[in-house]
Parts: sequence; C-alpha cells; structure tokens
Amino acid sequence: MAFQTQSEDDGVLSEINVTPLVDVMLVLLIVFIVTAPLLTNAVHVNLPKTAETAPPEEKKAVDVSIDAQGKVYIDKMETSVEGLESELKTRKVSDPELALHLHADEGVNYGIVAKTMAGIERAGVTKLSVLTIAQ
Repeated sequence: MAFQTQSEDDGVLSEINVTPLVDVMLVLLIVFIVTAPLLTNAVHVNLPKTAETAPPEEKKAVDVSIDAQGKVYIDKMETSVEGLESELKTRKVSDPELALHLHADEGVNYGIVAKTMAGIERAGVTKLSVLTIAQ
C-alpha cells in the first residue's frame, strides 16, 4: 500500500469563472433599459416662425460705493452723503427705472451706510441691490 500524493483530479484549473461578469452585465443592461425611456420623454411641438427681434436693452446699474474712510462715490466720482440725494434725483429724472448697486466697505461705520440708504430712498430709487462677497 503506497500513498498517492497527487490524484488525477487535482489538475490546474485554467477556466475563467464568467458568472460574476454575466451578473454585472445583466444588471447594467437592466439599468439602461429602465433609464432609456426617461431620457426621451420630450414632447415634439411645431413652433411658429416669427421675425427676429432685438433683445431689450439692458441698462447698467449705477454703482454707489462707500470706502473704509466713509467717502461716498457715485460711479467712481466722489460726492458727499448730503449731495448723494440731489445727484440721484437728477439721474432719476433722466432714467425713471434707475437701479443702484451699493458697495460698502466692511470696516465702514454703519451710520454712514444707513444715511446713504436713507438718501437713496428719499431720491425715489426703488431698485437697490446691496452687494457683498460670498465666502
């Protein structure tokens, strides 16, 4: 009786197991089958044809800036807080839809900003954007 160290069934297995590959491919196929109809759900409409028109003219907003020293500027021209109202009133006469962008330095006294905003309101300007920097 001799011991046999190697059987005939212990040969090297050289075949690739394709079952996991088939499973993954079937899952991908199902995902594509489910999502494909969702991508093409547009309603086709025959739109009417019209003549080309020019887009409405966009008016540039007036920049009102207050620097760290409390100086007030209208479009980079220095003015006083008291003179701001009269300057805006004259601009409002020429453009009734006047829009303002208010830039105030972080270190400026709040009282100056409040006086400036009150002057803007007294001038009759209703379109005011207070601009900040997002962090």
